[in-house]
Amino acid sequence: MKIGVNVLNFGPGTDPGVLRNWARTVEGLGFDLLMVSDHVAITPDVAERYPAPFYEPFTTLSWLAGLTTRIRLGTTVLIAPYRHPLLTARMAANLAELSDGRLVLGVGVGWARQEFAALGIPFAQRGRLTDEHLRDVRAAWADTASYGDHRIPVWVGGNSDAGLRRAVRFGDAWHPLRPTLPWLREAVTRIEAYADGRRLPVPALAPRIALRLTQAPVDGPDRVAGEGTIDQIMDDLDQLRLLGAESVVLDPYHGDPRTTRRPQEAWQALATVAAHISPSRTTKEQS
Repeated sequence: MKIGVNVLNFGPGTDPGVLRNWARTVEGLGFDLLMVSDHVAITPDVAERYPAPFYEPFTTLSWLAGLTTRIRLGTTVLIAPYRHPLLTARMAANLAELSDGRLVLGVGVGWARQEFAALGIPFAQRGRLTDEHLRDVRAAWADTASYGDHRIPVWVGGNSDAGLRRAVRFGDAWHPLRPTLPWLREAVTRIEAYADGRRLPVPALAPRIALRLTQAPVDGPDRVAGEGTIDQIMDDLDQLRLLGAESVVLDPYHGDPRTTRRPQEAWQALATVAAHISPSRTTKEQS
């Protein structure tokens, strides 16, 4: 199972130097994937949680591709309706080429009504627009003479029933965001049933979970995966592995933009997880 990190590409503490240090830290700790999020117009509903400066994902990942050598690069998630599908297809194909095939394209429908309005895109039609977008992107990539022949994995985000169905129809993987483990187990059963009913392959499981390291255990039915002591977090990763997850993305951001001024706290939590992951991986490889 590959382990990735959601890197903070926004907020008052973020600048090119911090982004460079994020990339070097995440790759240096041995993680497999570096992902960033997406907003275009930082409207009030976006700014409350993801304030400026906000570094656009394709631009940022292209720059980070030149600063890294091994780690895969991705979006969690690109808001499909914000861009023309041919623009997404071109930028993704170029980034895959420039990074030697390291791109993972995570895609979602979006949630920020004011941002949709600022971009002149009908919020109520975002699901249909996302479906059309994914269909058109894949059709464009079929022209390998124009777009290249790198195989770009598409992760479809979304925790709703519509998101599950979209992942089956268009995704190489389903990318649910910050789930609880009981909910995820039930949702995996639903997505498998939907795929079987449509005689389509079941997409791989690639959730984005929290990374909130605590000294005392976190209990209760609302505990999201990745929240709690290091033992709880490692058990969550084991449970996700048993559930069939091929990739898991750790998300150290919990909604307070002020924490972007203190990235060292997230880096320390990642270092703690990495130190526990490495012996586990070595043992599994030897066995």
